[in-house]
Amino acid sequence: MFLIHGGAFTGGTGSDSTFDGSGLASRGDVVLVTINYRLTTLGFLALDDGVTNGNFGLADQITALDWVRENIRDFGGDPERITIFGQSAGAASVRALMGSPKAIGKFAAAIPQSNLAGSNYATTYSQYYNLSTEISVAAEPILNATGCLNATSTSQVDCLRQANAYALANLTTVARYLVVDGTYIVSDGLEVTGKGKGQGEGGGSVANVPVMMGFMRDDGAAFIGYPQANDTLGTFLPTQGFQLGNTTLDAFGVPSGPNSTLDVFNASALIATDSEFRCLDLATAYSAVNHGTIDTIYFYQFNRSYQTPGYDPNAPVCDAPVEPGYPRGNPEGEYFKCHSGDLYYTFGTIAYQGLAPRDGNDIPMAQMAVDRWAAFARNHDPNPEMAFLAARGFTNTTDEVARSGKWNKVGKSGAGDGDGDRDTGLQTLRVLQWPSFESSFEFHSSHEQCASLGFPLDYYETAL
Repeated sequence: MFLIHGGAFTGGTGSDSTFDGSGLASRGDVVLVTINYRLTTLGFLALDDGVTNGNFGLADQITALDWVRENIRDFGGDPERITIFGQSAGAASVRALMGSPKAIGKFAAAIPQSNLAGSNYATTYSQYYNLSTEISVAAEPILNATGCLNATSTSQVDCLRQANAYALANLTTVARYLVVDGTYIVSDGLEVTGKGKGQGEGGGSVANVPVMMGFMRDDGAAFIGYPQANDTLGTFLPTQGFQLGNTTLDAFGVPSGPNSTLDVFNASALIATDSEFRCLDLATAYSAVNHGTIDTIYFYQFNRSYQTPGYDPNAPVCDAPVEPGYPRGNPEGEYFKCHSGDLYYTFGTIAYQGLAPRDGNDIPMAQMAVDRWAAFARNHDPNPEMAFLAARGFTNTTDEVARSGKWNKVGKSGAGDGDGDRDTGLQTLRVLQWPSFESSFEFHSSHEQCASLGFPLDYYETAL
């Protein structure tokens, strides 16, 4: 398992203790590799010089992948059974590698967790700038700030090399965008509508490997602020960058709870989640499976979270509510399941972080998540082998799998379920909580709501 850390392409590290691999490796019978790659301007700057074309951080990821393929046998790994995975910008990296001619053929499966796609801040993670746009948005402000825009005695890049690296990486404007450079990225997004399956370097547009993908129920709640007391949905959303018409606002509506400000945030968080995560991730799975560009996709929605103390936006909305008998919060209560709230579960690092379980299900939930992630890496199927679980005495997951049934992969629409509907039953996702269960793509929000935002289920049929 080859982890690419997140952090907006401006921060993060593979050595973050959240990603400690001891539990995942020992419990899951996998080899875990966490990597680092160049970030911010040092990793993603592109210039108009015909040489500095950006994507250096992505190139680092592929270099690390090449190293793993060459050396992982010495650590007990199999170079032909590499699963690349990552969350947030790590998920965007996984998505980019799935379409990169330099990476296709070098991994066997992929897990993008909470991939950003859609509007506002999320746009550039799945739809890539061309060089001229990146130069306008990032390079020129950086060159201006460093006095290198009109360098005469040296080239712009040599001028930048004379700047303090720390200062350069922390300017008000930094380069953090994947760009279409013609080498590492050759199209403005992942081509999921039948333009070709990837067959290796230079030989295809999409890596047709098994994929497990999904998002947090309220992923977008971390990417908006909190309303003021007198805000309405119509007044608050524009301050967060959402310019939506009445038709869209009506499609979502506002809850009618006792706290009107929380009601506005609740509706806004759903709109942000749909706009920046859910709608286009679902559309990716829908189009990729229907066109056969990716034959096997397992989809999930994470519905329990344990927010990392270092990233807790709009606190305490992303934290389980403190109630009598639950001094650390009651995970069965209602709260927002926010961005990054899955990481302690998928790595099994709640106790490693020195955090106490909040109820009797936090640890079983983490065991189940680790077992499913590891099963997908071992067999490209998140349904753990019952014999494996029994042999190791993993009774919590054994009971959960028996209780919740098989996690089915996304089916092709029109396969024929005989009822004349749109076959939403074939658009299946697993709701990961304790206990988990199978549902449809329309769990928690509808296709009509996505369409009202401009991101219908068939978005990729015509968009790219």
